Amino acid sequence: MIEKPLTSQDVEFVTTLHGDEAVSFVVLMQPRGDQADVLLRAMDDVALGELDEVGHEAEVPEGEAARGPAEVALQQALHALQAAGSTAVGQVVEKHPLDVLTTVVADTKADEVIVLTAPHYVEEFFHRDWASRARHKVGVPVLKLFAHSE
Repeated sequence: MIEKPLTSQDVEFVTTLHGDEAVSFVVLMQPRGDQADVLLRAMDDVALGELDEVGHEAEVPEGEAARGPAEVALQQALHALQAAGSTAVGQVVEKHPLDVLTTVVADTKADEVIVLTAPHYVEEFFHRDWASRARHKVGVPVLKLFAHSE
C-alpha cells in the first residue's frame, strides 16, 4: 500500500528485501481523500518541524481531485517495479482500503504486506495509521517502511 509516488530508492529497497528471491507486488495506491484528517496532517507537519507545510494543507488535492495524480503515481510505481524485474499490478483504492487490502491478501495468498508511507506521527501514536490498522485485519505480517523523498 502506497500513498505517494515511489522513488528509485523505494523501488530498490522493496525489490531487494528478500535478496535474490523472485517477488511480485500488488500495489494499492491510497490517494488523499476524506479519510485523511486535515488537523492530523497539520499536527504531523508541526511534529516533523515542517512549519511551512502547515499552511499549505488545503492546497493538496483530495477526494476526486486526487484521483488523477494517484493514477499517475500508480502507473509510475508499476513501471518502476517491473523495470526492476518484479511482477507488479495494482489499483487506486479510494474507499475502504483495508477491506480491499484484506481481499487482495486472501485472493493472492500474499506472504506479507508492505505499507510504504510518509511519517504520520500523530496517527502512529494512536495506532490509526494504515500499517497499525492493517495488522488487525489481514492475517499476514505487515511491514511498515518510510518512503524516501526525491
